[in-house]
Amino acid sequence: MANGSFLLLSAILLAALATGVHGYAPPAKTPVPETTIEVVVEAMVYCQSCKYQGTWSLSDAKPIASAKVSVICKNYHRHVTYYKVFETDPHGYFYGQLKGFKMAHPILDHPLHACSVKLVSSPLEDCNLLSNINYGMYGAKLRYEDKHLVRHGYEAVIYTAGPLAFRPSYCPPPMKDEESGTHE
Repeated sequence: MANGSFLLLSAILLAALATGVHGYAPPAKTPVPETTIEVVVEAMVYCQSCKYQGTWSLSDAKPIASAKVSVICKNYHRHVTYYKVFETDPHGYFYGQLKGFKMAHPILDHPLHACSVKLVSSPLEDCNLLSNINYGMYGAKLRYEDKHLVRHGYEAVIYTAGPLAFRPSYCPPPMKDEESGTHE
């Protein structure tokens, strides 16, 4: 009979634990502060040297201040979901925060797959023709180089494109060296 009482008492105790009669409440979850993760794109924009016209070389290239480039993102249906024009700083560098960029699909709409950077305009009259160096005319793909910016609840993942370049509108033909008969 003692064995039957033990089983009955065990069943009542288990039922009380299962229904919460015992007064136990799990600890309240502390809210985790939300971190805003921004997408940022950076690149350099140059004027290609006449010496290397027709190549992808940026040797002797000069940075262009106030050049304009666009960031274009398309979803997996190839529809434009984000477009913004950014301007370079005095050193030819642009840092573009893609405020409002959304990914409808976490893999197919990822910035590495969805976004590209294109040349728009150069303020230099003597260097304002588009070049396709690093695909600046048709859309330079983004690269992930493990760059992050973290500050007080703000986090930015920084992607890189380019470097991109405009080319001079006129390049004089190379001068022929009189003595050796070669071009400079």
